[in-house]
Amino acid sequence: MEKVTNESTVTVHYTGRLEDGTVFDSSLVEGRDPLTTTLGQGSLISGFENGLVDMVIGEKKTIEINPENAYGQINPQMVNEVSKTQVPEGISVGDTLQAMSPSGPINVKVLDVKEDVVILDANHPLAGQKLIFDLELISIS
Repeated sequence: MEKVTNESTVTVHYTGRLEDGTVFDSSLVEGRDPLTTTLGQGSLISGFENGLVDMVIGEKKTIEINPENAYGQINPQMVNEVSKTQVPEGISVGDTLQAMSPSGPINVKVLDVKEDVVILDANHPLAGQKLIFDLELISIS
């Protein structure tokens, strides 16, 4: 039976959830197709790719991915205070804004709104989280 290798092109259904059970992404949502990707190209988090290796067509399994093999730990240097004049009026805690970084646009989350400043977090929303994926391998090509 053919198994997934580090260079395989695979099609897989997945559901990603957090430890508390919150689903953050799924290919099983109506209107979505399964994910097709070639491993080893760096387009997926390493823990997801590693979880697919050695699977066979039709196999289902659940994998747990620690932050260091997903989106990393929360980096305190990516939490910054900016003047309230640099953000749109009426923003609230929890809002997502787009900011410019040296490498292009990034999304930042509003952590706090004070009298003169706003605290923004540029960490990936899933940074610091253990991710749990339910996988079902559809095909290998």
